[in-house]
Amino acid sequence: MENSIVRAAANNTPSRHRTMTLDGTPRKAPLSAKKTKPQMDRFIPARSAMDLDVANFNLLKENNGQVNAVDTTSSPKVEYKKRLAEGLGTEKAPRILAFKNKAPAPPEGMQNNLAALYSQNAAQRPAKKNFRNIPQAPERILDAPELLDDYYLNLLDWGPMNNVVAVALGAAVYLWNANTGDIEQLMECSEEDDYITSVSWGADGKHIAVGTSSSTVQIWDANRVKQIRSLNGHSARVGALSWNNAILSSGGRDSIIVNHDVRQREHVTAILRGHEQEVCGLKWSPNGQQLASGGNDNLLHIWDASNDRPTHRITSHQAAVKALAWCPFQSNLLASGGGTADRCIKFTNTHTGAVLNSIDTASQVCALQWSRHEREILSSHGFSQNQLCLWKYPSMVKVAEFTGHTSRVLHMAQSPDGTTVVSAAADETLRFWKVFAEASVAQKAKPSSTGNSMLRSINIR
Repeated sequence: MENSIVRAAANNTPSRHRTMTLDGTPRKAPLSAKKTKPQMDRFIPARSAMDLDVANFNLLKENNGQVNAVDTTSSPKVEYKKRLAEGLGTEKAPRILAFKNKAPAPPEGMQNNLAALYSQNAAQRPAKKNFRNIPQAPERILDAPELLDDYYLNLLDWGPMNNVVAVALGAAVYLWNANTGDIEQLMECSEEDDYITSVSWGADGKHIAVGTSSSTVQIWDANRVKQIRSLNGHSARVGALSWNNAILSSGGRDSIIVNHDVRQREHVTAILRGHEQEVCGLKWSPNGQQLASGGNDNLLHIWDASNDRPTHRITSHQAAVKALAWCPFQSNLLASGGGTADRCIKFTNTHTGAVLNSIDTASQVCALQWSRHEREILSSHGFSQNQLCLWKYPSMVKVAEFTGHTSRVLHMAQSPDGTTVVSAAADETLRFWKVFAEASVAQKAKPSSTGNSMLRSINIR
């Protein structure tokens, strides 16, 4: 035993000049021989941890290769191999980390102290938002003969309470009841060359203001179809009107803005001077704190209710600014659109006067309408497509495009429920588009069927 250990040690000791002959006799190696690498013992695993039966079966299986036709047709051999594989735990497609039996049930009355830790983030997930179906065709078409093709006028409005559309056709104003479909004439200019230049419903849905080319503003009671009073203060046509409770603001070609208190005999409460050319856009903010005005001088002014000087003077537009729309979900956000030389929709922070974003629409922007229930804005355009575009805010990705008008879409107004927009174009038609989501389904949009919708063409007078 001792001699064998010594001999094994001598064999494992690396030697530079010794080699072994075939009979085991050591001899000296020549000096020119290459150095041999030290012989290392190979790794021999512990046999106690090995399953020799399984290893032997796998080796035989690999060496034999595919089973010949005789073996496959011999059912006893196939059954034997199958049972042998099951017994040894080597199936054809073994599953890793698979339980053969279910986990044992916990003892009765056991409480897991970590249950709260595991379930604290298991809050109810918000419902996945479905994309609503937006009809591409108008729901209704009304003929509007003698609708003036003038970019600087505002000839359309939809009553916020009575669901009545007011439209100026030439020298007359007509009312169309969206509930009943009835049409009636509200008024007509008495002078031969006079014509209507602007219309605007009051917040109560009973009174409507009408601007004329003869520089007067008339207040009418729509229920009684009777004129209440006439307001002066301008020296040229009145192309823009906007209500703020009992205060009516009017903008004219004389480049001034006049604030009227319709409750007082001396109705002129302020005259705002800041524009150099015709005022063609006028909108009070929903909270009544700020007034936005746009003019043919490419200027956008922001006025405070208690100041007769503009708080901010925005000069970023390169054409007339007529399209104005206050954001319903952010009180200090104003959208404005420029004319043919500008073609941009710009978003302005009216507290700071900073222009937040600008997008080139590639065509004249005539009107803007915000959705009341979604973060979307609708724009109407002139040459060359004469289309309406629905944009997602703030990404300004175009959601949909609506075509059908054959001339520039000058005016837009929104229904009281905020789902439908009526557009008036120089092609002398009014078209009603269901573009916005309803309030009850704003968070979970429902697709609406448009296959059965019928286009009805009605002459408005």
